Amino acid sequence: MRTQIVIIGGGPAGLLLSQTLHRSGIDSVVLERASRAHVLSRIRAGMLEWGSVQMLREAGVAQRMDRDGEVHDGSAVAWAGRGRFLIDVRKYAGRPMMMYGQTQLTEDLYAARDAMGGVVIDEAQDVTPHAIDGQRPCVTYRKHDREHRIDCDFIAGCDGFHGVSRQSIPPAALRVFEKGYPFGWLGIMSRTPPLPQPTYCHHERGFALVSKRKAMLSRHYIQVDLDTDLADWPDERFWDELKARLPADYAQQLVTGPSIEKSIAPLRSFVVEPMRYGRLFLVGDAAHIVPPTGAKGLNLAISDVHYLARGLAAFYKENDSSHLDRYSETALRRVWAASRFSWWLTGLLHRFPGQTAFDLRAQEAELDFIMSSESAMRAMCEQYAGLPFEQGWG
Repeated sequence: MRTQIVIIGGGPAGLLLSQTLHRSGIDSVVLERASRAHVLSRIRAGMLEWGSVQMLREAGVAQRMDRDGEVHDGSAVAWAGRGRFLIDVRKYAGRPMMMYGQTQLTEDLYAARDAMGGVVIDEAQDVTPHAIDGQRPCVTYRKHDREHRIDCDFIAGCDGFHGVSRQSIPPAALRVFEKGYPFGWLGIMSRTPPLPQPTYCHHERGFALVSKRKAMLSRHYIQVDLDTDLADWPDERFWDELKARLPADYAQQLVTGPSIEKSIAPLRSFVVEPMRYGRLFLVGDAAHIVPPTGAKGLNLAISDVHYLARGLAAFYKENDSSHLDRYSETALRRVWAASRFSWWLTGLLHRFPGQTAFDLRAQEAELDFIMSSESAMRAMCEQYAGLPFEQGWG
């Protein structure tokens, strides 16, 4: 079998890249290790920057998002019972954001690829890139106890942090930047009406976040220690702790109910450089992980797809490889900007082991400053809304 681009990973990044390439007349095959049902069972956040919204529209997969997604002006921040403000991205950054679940987005992308006859091979085992540093790469995989090979021009690694793509690059060719955080997020999902707007809460007991997925589907988080045992957190204890960290009026409005999903996620910052090795390009979580505090993970994957798809289009349509040659440095500028913002916001809103009373007051003073300074608020909103794609890339 032969195609122009082999895409390893059938999540949102891989499917969106395949869809975008198709609309530019470029052939691709997507290889996904898991079943489609498993991919669609992954529950992830869906806070979309406006640049991501526009790209999804250009890819022809935005009909349901435009109908069912919720356009909103930003998220609230509350702290220590002293104050709160809105990260008003529409006012200070000139563009809103869109709340649309990642699961629904993945469903839309699968439907679009099916409608266009896209080749998406699920349950592809032992996926292995070969000859990535030469002119004729290929990818092998197994399915139904048979080995298959796909020859191609380029390989896009969209297979996440634990995928095979980054592991196929010689370690000496990569520089790794990593930071672990001494806490995680205990998250709960319930079929209850959410509060009016997503709200970050800074509290001496620890960070909390209330958010929404749909009109009757809520997703909430509290900061916990890394060694926390999920069995020690029955629903009643979670709701009591969440209410203790919320402003009193929010706690009174909160509607509780049985959890339908509960998990603990550690927080990390991770970036590798470069995002290209030979004919292999890294996209999304294969190259970078950010703490969820800044709502940047999915948006960074979409921006990577934007830069790579435009570079491939220039290569095939204009015989111009300059954009592909600059893919890594261009994508990494946005990656590092988002990584810095996510690191800063995580440090501002969480409690850290060994933090003193002085440290807590300093955090509160910074929040006071942001609320009182239009310049500080504008800088925060511009980053939260997401930086625009670089000029010259469409």
